[in-house]
Amino acid sequence: MKKIFSFLFIYTFSLNAIAQHKLQAFKLADVRLLESPFLKAEQTDKSYMLSLNPDRLLAPYLKESGLTPKALSYGNWENTGLDGHIGGHYVSALSLMYASTGDLKVKERLDYMINELEKCQIKNQDGYLSGVPGGKEIWKQIKAGNIKSSSFSLNGKWVPLYNIHKIYAGLYDAYAVAGNVKAKQMLIKLTDWCIDLVSSLSDQQIQELLKSEHGGLNEIFADVYSITGDQKYLKLARQFSDQSILRPLLNKKDALNGLHANTQIPKVIGFEQIALADKDTAWAAAADFFWKTVVQHRTVAIGGNSVREHFHPSNDFSSMLESREGPETCNSYNMLKLTKQLFLAAPSTTYLDYYERTLYNHILSSQRPQGGFVYFTPMRPGHYRTYSTPQESFWCCVGSGLENHGKYGELIYAHTDRDLYVNLFIPSQLNWKEKGIALTQETSFPNTDYSTLKLKLTGKKKFALNLRHPSWVEKGKMVVLVNGKQSPAKDLGNGYVSIDRVWLTGDVVKITLPMHTTTEFMPDGSDWVAFLHGPIVLAAELDTLGEPNLTADGSRMGHIASGALFPMSEAPLVSGNKKELADKLTASKTSALSFTAENAIYQPKYRNLKLVPFYSLAEKRYIVYFPYSSLENLPERAKAIKIAEEVKMKLEEQTVDLVNTGEQQPESDHNFKGEKTENGLFQDRHFRNGTGWFSYTLKNKDLKGTKVSLTFYGKEKNRNFSLFVNNTLVEQVKLDGSKGNTFYTQDFVIPVALRSINLELKLAAGEDSAIANVYEVRLVK
Repeated sequence: MKKIFSFLFIYTFSLNAIAQHKLQAFKLADVRLLESPFLKAEQTDKSYMLSLNPDRLLAPYLKESGLTPKALSYGNWENTGLDGHIGGHYVSALSLMYASTGDLKVKERLDYMINELEKCQIKNQDGYLSGVPGGKEIWKQIKAGNIKSSSFSLNGKWVPLYNIHKIYAGLYDAYAVAGNVKAKQMLIKLTDWCIDLVSSLSDQQIQELLKSEHGGLNEIFADVYSITGDQKYLKLARQFSDQSILRPLLNKKDALNGLHANTQIPKVIGFEQIALADKDTAWAAAADFFWKTVVQHRTVAIGGNSVREHFHPSNDFSSMLESREGPETCNSYNMLKLTKQLFLAAPSTTYLDYYERTLYNHILSSQRPQGGFVYFTPMRPGHYRTYSTPQESFWCCVGSGLENHGKYGELIYAHTDRDLYVNLFIPSQLNWKEKGIALTQETSFPNTDYSTLKLKLTGKKKFALNLRHPSWVEKGKMVVLVNGKQSPAKDLGNGYVSIDRVWLTGDVVKITLPMHTTTEFMPDGSDWVAFLHGPIVLAAELDTLGEPNLTADGSRMGHIASGALFPMSEAPLVSGNKKELADKLTASKTSALSFTAENAIYQPKYRNLKLVPFYSLAEKRYIVYFPYSSLENLPERAKAIKIAEEVKMKLEEQTVDLVNTGEQQPESDHNFKGEKTENGLFQDRHFRNGTGWFSYTLKNKDLKGTKVSLTFYGKEKNRNFSLFVNNTLVEQVKLDGSKGNTFYTQDFVIPVALRSINLELKLAAGEDSAIANVYEVRLVK
């Protein structure tokens, strides 16, 4: 996304000279959505929230506090180790939805959740509150200094710190957003419990804890400091800030390759929150450097980032185009939280351009019109998204999804103590009660290129109306009319224009925002191109294959769109002069935001494709990024794509199951177990090795898998280890380093007697030796 963020931007923690006073977001309760896709998404989300059984979400908390649950816990991630995480998200989501709608049914549900959770906390006696299964025992171990931490486990449990962060965040939102005073006291007690937990640990031991995914605990502790003023909470926030991530950012160094993306983003939100609370300009600059690094170098057109949940090399987006597991919705949820913080600290439309882009093209598109949320949004041409089953799927992106669609009003407007900012062009009503200012924004943007603001005031008011000038509007093309007459607007120099005058009830401001079609190539500069109209990413439907798991099942890997891959060699190929590609799209005369690309697409069979907003293509196979070639290189480009694709498609056809070793979710989904084992990164590839053992459970659908294929590095030597299938030795493996400077695969035949639906693959180190770096495990036909 380099193009829209290429202009000069200087971060400063001090007050913006133009803004005069600190910028603040309005409370969600001050803004109400009007008819639009956002309102529909809000209503769909609210219906889903109220359809959930609160007692099933509370069950893990009651169980862990020694109380009798009133209902069985939900399944999926909610009863396989991450028990209770959705309950925390649910409290946040109810808080946001109540503030956004004022619906008393939502408030009643929120109050019930808080009251039941309070019973659990009282029963625990020490302020503790969580649904982590068997959590009390591991906290005893940790308090005693017995810490066994890895990226996705802590003392044998699935990311318990990440899990408990969700109820911390829920309690904070219940108080700060929905006004539940009881939740504030519960939050403080829970934070005091954590202070006691680490009171005898050294800073180094706490950093060891933080190797395990822990959400945004540092952010929450900084929030607790902000609402209490007690320095002990600010100290805790700093203690829970991962120095291994912070140090490179302080030195303006991008060290993100290979890291689990959504583990890092909440940490940086915490760095920024601490910076805001403690006026720490160095930490603020570190957070801003992270934002710029991710947005400018690691983000695709829809605003999302990462592949298989990890940051891939910023100079190689090939995996983004090949994988089923493209940008994760949770990442964008957290990037928007960080963007909001940075924008309010230093108002600039730079942040809002990204915020708007991601809101329309990733967040809005991540909820099915009839309900259900998306985990991965593949950028692979011709692939599709899988949606959660409302009463069965409980992934992390279901939790953040519950929140996403209940807070669309959070940044449409902002204000200083005097002036009003209009940031987004979404139909809505604003009631600035303290100033006696009400504003109604009427628009059908992006279907039309203008928005109308109508003012209703308690009397004459002098203030500045600051209107965002988006980067996608060419300089000099934005027109502002006040009561039908063009009004001179002062350029504030930060992407806003300002009209400062005495306003009266009945004043009408019309903003015209001419959109034009643009192209955006992959951030690594490779020949893959997306088309946009204004901030809206355009995509085309490619329904030539079915979508076998359009709706997820309850399995651990049900969130992955596992259906057949569309061959990239068959994707619509666009050609022509790069600078003129956008002009080759022809707008429909009958439908808004509908375009044909017959003048740009090479293959005749695709010349009638329609490009429409990506957010409108639910339940479809689609193409966002088109392969591109100049006219002179067209035959060569088409041939190269076909040759490369044939090899990959052959391997895909042979694969029954796949584990991307060393990566958090793929290993968790395959029931990873192990002792004396580590994961790491070599030549931008994840691996797992060890001096003990590790195992995975492979799914052998229809018993088609006959071999296990392991990927090694050719120069690795002096590695002796055993390969077991279902606890039976299959082969002794020895690596001697003779394969050279390359990665290679070695196949191991599974004896017929051992072939079963669930295969346990176990690797165990030989005496005085170690398991080699294993970069991939495939079960193949």
